[in-house]
Amino acid sequence: MTWRGSTDAKDRIFGALAYLLPLYSSYEFGIFLFRQIPGLAEILAIALFPIAFLYNSLNSLGPFGSLIVFFVLFLAVVRNPRIAHFIRFNTMQAILIDILVYLVGLLLSWVARVMGANLIVETLFNVIFLGALAACVYSIVQSVLGKYAEIPTVSDAAYSQVGG
Repeated sequence: MTWRGSTDAKDRIFGALAYLLPLYSSYEFGIFLFRQIPGLAEILAIALFPIAFLYNSLNSLGPFGSLIVFFVLFLAVVRNPRIAHFIRFNTMQAILIDILVYLVGLLLSWVARVMGANLIVETLFNVIFLGALAACVYSIVQSVLGKYAEIPTVSDAAYSQVGG
């Protein structure tokens, strides 16, 4: 989707920053991996500090901090035609990845309650975390390069929301 035109440095940075949201949401699934790879949790915590600060500030207002962030991003960024298409697309794609992580997390919390902590649950946690990490890192790199990150199905859904 690079045919949409060139992007400037500001667009690239804001497009990449949107992916901190799903990365922050998937952080809790890395608990088992963090035990196996020392230092990984600290590196990610440093990278995610701005979004963690925002969420903690909003959670002081009530339990709807993530919902507030969703509506602000969706209504003020994705639906705002004055913002560059590149930023709107990346923001929408980050929101969709975040929703996917949340829904899979709900399902996995039910599975963990039924099965208890075992190798299958640990593996599922690792898969969710690594999948979200890979999608976010790929998308951040593509955004910094000024390219649209193509993730099957997710990109199509993001494009349909942003439009042309």
